[in-house]
Amino acid sequence: MRRFVLSALVCTLIPWVAPAQSGAPKIYNTVKTKLKEGKKVVGGTVSSPDPDVYCAMANSGFDFTWIEMQHSSLGYQDVARMIRACKGAAAIPFIRVPDATEGDIQKAVDIGALGIIIPMVESIDKVKNGVKFAKYPPIGKRSLGGGQYGVMWGADYRQTANDNIMVVAMIESPAGVDISSQIAAIPGVDVIFVASTDLGSFSGLKQGDPQYEALATRVHDATLKAGVKLAGPLAWKERPGYTFFQGPGETALIRSGAQAALSPAAPQTRRSGIAPIEGSEPK
Repeated sequence: MRRFVLSALVCTLIPWVAPAQSGAPKIYNTVKTKLKEGKKVVGGTVSSPDPDVYCAMANSGFDFTWIEMQHSSLGYQDVARMIRACKGAAAIPFIRVPDATEGDIQKAVDIGALGIIIPMVESIDKVKNGVKFAKYPPIGKRSLGGGQYGVMWGADYRQTANDNIMVVAMIESPAGVDISSQIAAIPGVDVIFVASTDLGSFSGLKQGDPQYEALATRVHDATLKAGVKLAGPLAWKERPGYTFFQGPGETALIRSGAQAALSPAAPQTRRSGIAPIEGSEPK
């Protein structure tokens, strides 16, 4: 009887242990693939809870969506609906979490994010926590639980998640610059982001100032030396070494789109005098 109980217990526990993977890992995070191939990737910033707005951003040509939860009123239920509404969209969902807490990161990955963006990095432990709570054992300490990750990424998600989830650490202050080489050396960190505006705010320096540029260069050198990808604002797309970029938000794109549509120089994509068919526009 004792042997039977023990066998039953082992059989119950086995499904919760990640099986050894054979062959090449299954990669469905296309951002990771593109970066590995040496390509540049751009994410559109989303702060609106409207699923239609999210789908428009996710299907407009961006490589990923930068879902802004640090500087917006978005809640996890909002973001879960947005991501689920655009299952299969070309853009991979990345979330800038409010902080690198277990709760924030666990909820972000459970609802289907494949990228965790950690703001205001000024300590090694903050980034280590980001990796720890985003990854399943044996790499991290993410717990099993409910969520829509399986619907988004497949029934074998538990076995494939660690190979697909990316961690982005944001350097926003001189204190973060000082530890950038240590951050780049942390296993599980995929990208280091130089937050141009906040770096200026916290340092009191302007872009182009030699002292400001020296700070950015320190992060640049430490990141690339460690083999980690370097990120920044889209305006820095031509700076050497940068391959991951935060693009504009939906309000800026609506404004620029309206200006382009109303411009006398706007390209004529339809026959003059022929109105578009309602409902035929891409979503």
